[in-house]
Order: sequence, then C-alpha cells, then structure tokens
Amino acid sequence: MRKTLLALVLGVSVAAIAVGCAQPPQSEIESANQALEAATKSEAQTYAANSYKAAQDAKSQLDAELTAQEEKFALFRSYSRTSELAASATTAAEKAEKDASAEKDRIRAETTKIIADTRTALDETTHMLEKAPRGKGSQADIAAMKADLATVGTALGEAESALSAGKLMEARSKAEAAMKTVQQTKGAIEQAQAMKSGAKPRR
Repeated sequence: MRKTLLALVLGVSVAAIAVGCAQPPQSEIESANQALEAATKSEAQTYAANSYKAAQDAKSQLDAELTAQEEKFALFRSYSRTSELAASATTAAEKAEKDASAEKDRIRAETTKIIADTRTALDETTHMLEKAPRGKGSQADIAAMKADLATVGTALGEAESALSAGKLMEARSKAEAAMKTVQQTKGAIEQAQAMKSGAKPRR
C-alpha cells in the first residue's frame, strides 16, 4: 500500500513537472510578434514586399506549431521547435524592416536627384521658350508650353512636400511626371527651332 501510494505521488510529481516545463516560450513568441509589428509599421509590405512575405510565412509557421502543440495532451507537448520557429520569425521580420529602410533611403535619394535635375531642366527650358521662334499661329503653342512649365513648378513643390512627409512613392511619381513634361516641352521647342532653321531636330 505504501509503495503504491509512493508510486502515485511520484507519478503525479513527474506529471506536474512535465506540465510545468512544457510551456510556450512566451518571451520569444512576443519578440517575433513585436518584430513583425515593427516591420509592418516601417511599411515593409510596400518597400520590401518579398522580405515581408517571408516574415509573414515564418510567423504563420510559428502560429501553426503553437496550435499543434496546444491540441496535444499536456504531457506530450514540446515547445523546442516553437522556440526555433520564433527565432526564425524574429530574424525574418527584422530583415524585412531593415530592407524596407534601405529601400526608402534609395527612393528618397533617387527622388531628390530627380527633383534637382528637373529644376535645372525647367530653368533651361524656360530660357529656351523665351527665345523660341515666334510666328503666325505660334502664340497659342507658346502659351500652352508656358502653362505646362508652370504645372511643372507646382508639381515639384508638391513632390518636395510629399518627400518631407515620408510619402516617397507619391513624391517620386510627381517628380517623374514633372521631368517628363519638361522633356516633352523642351523637345517641342527644339523641333520648332529646327523647323525654322531648316535643320533636323536633335533626338
């Protein structure tokens, strides 16, 4: 009787220890959650889509493993793989955040250069327009070109504002559109000059 009681006590103790040890690694899971949240806040889904998807996939694997362990009887749960998956998810999310930051820096630098180049081109084209050949029927064309160049100045201001506000995609889009307008206007002026002089326009 005493041996049976002792065996029962030992069995209960072992079971209690097993249950106590088989607990989810909460700190590691929380680290993974926080890392993915940080990646999302950094707009990694926009600026580092592939890395962000990899982070999401890693987090999904972690969640699936947690669910699988929770569905097991307490004595048979093991969270060693959960710890590994949590570490992988954290690493993937941190990479996504880092990649997004790098891409933002690249777009910011690229857009800044486009804006600067467009301002230079705008000044040159405005000067060209002032000296553009005038003739019968040309006044309306010149007025239209002036209006186009005025919109370029406005667009560049909007691009700079968007850049300052961190709206990088919008800033780049506006800057690129402004540059395209300047290039088209400059090309039209060069064509008019070439037609007047009888020379072929530059391409």
